[in-house]
Amino acid sequence: MSLTLGIDAGGSNCRARLVDAAGRVIGSGQGGAANAGIGVEALRNVLRDVIAQATAGLSPAERAQLRVGMGIAGIRRPGVRAALETTNFGVASVMLASDAQIAHLGAHGGGDGAILILGTGSAALLRIDGQEVALGGYGFPVSDEGSGAALGLSAVRHALRALDGRTQWTPLADAISARFFHDTIRAVAWMAQAAPRDYGALAPIVMDHADADDPIARSIVEDAAGHVERFIETIVARGVTRCTLVGGLAPRLQPWLRVRTVAHLCPALGDPVDGAVRLAGGTVLNHNQR
Repeated sequence: MSLTLGIDAGGSNCRARLVDAAGRVIGSGQGGAANAGIGVEALRNVLRDVIAQATAGLSPAERAQLRVGMGIAGIRRPGVRAALETTNFGVASVMLASDAQIAHLGAHGGGDGAILILGTGSAALLRIDGQEVALGGYGFPVSDEGSGAALGLSAVRHALRALDGRTQWTPLADAISARFFHDTIRAVAWMAQAAPRDYGALAPIVMDHADADDPIARSIVEDAAGHVERFIETIVARGVTRCTLVGGLAPRLQPWLRVRTVAHLCPALGDPVDGAVRLAGGTVLNHNQR
C-alpha cells in the first residue's frame, strides 16, 4: 500500500491522519499542544505519540515505508527544523512545513490564494504566482492580533481592572475573575506561568458574553474583528482573489465582520491535516517572503 500520514501540530493540539492512495482514512491520532514553544524534546514526544496512534494497525515494514508531512507551529524558531530533521521517527521520509503552510495547502489545494489563521494565535499566508508572503504571526503577546490568546488577555485585563474598581463590573469580569476566586494575587500567579493556549482557553467565554451583549465583551470582540478586517484588507490589496479563514476561532469571529469584508472570503477546500497529507505526497513549497 502507498500510505501517507499528515500531522497538524498546533498551539493547542496535535492531529494526525493516515490515508491510503485513494484518500481513504485508515488511522488517526490526537495529542496536546505541539508548537515549538513547548521545547524540542516535548515536541518530539507528542509527534511520536500521534504517529504511534495513527499507525497502530500497520506492521513494522509498512510503517518503515510511510511518508509523513508535518506542519509545526513555530518551526521558524532557531534550531527547531534542524532538530526535527535529525530525529528518527521510524518512517521512510518526513517533510516539514509551518502550520500556516499546511493550512494553506489544505484550504487551496496547492494553488494561489490566502489564508488567515484565527486560532490560539493568528497569521496570514498568501500565495501569489506560486510565491509565499507571510503577514503577522510574530508570536504572543506582540503579535497574534484577533486571536484566541488576544481575546483571553483582554478579558484578564478587564477582570483585574474591574476588581480594582477602575472599570465597570460586567458578567464577563465576574466569569473571568471567578476562575481566580476573585483574588488578584491568584490571578497574577496564574499569569506568571500562563502560555498562549491558557489565554486562548478563555476566548469562548469572551465570545459567549459578547453574544449575550456584555458591553466589555462586545468591545473586545469588536476590536478583534477590526484586526481581522485589516488583515483581509491587506490581503485583498495584494491582489489575492481567494481568501479563507481557518482555525478554531474563525467560525465565531466571522459573524462579527462587516458584510463587505465577508464578501472577499471563500470556503476552504480541505483542512490543515489534508494539507499535511498533500505535503507528505511531495508538494513543493517556497520559502516565505515578507
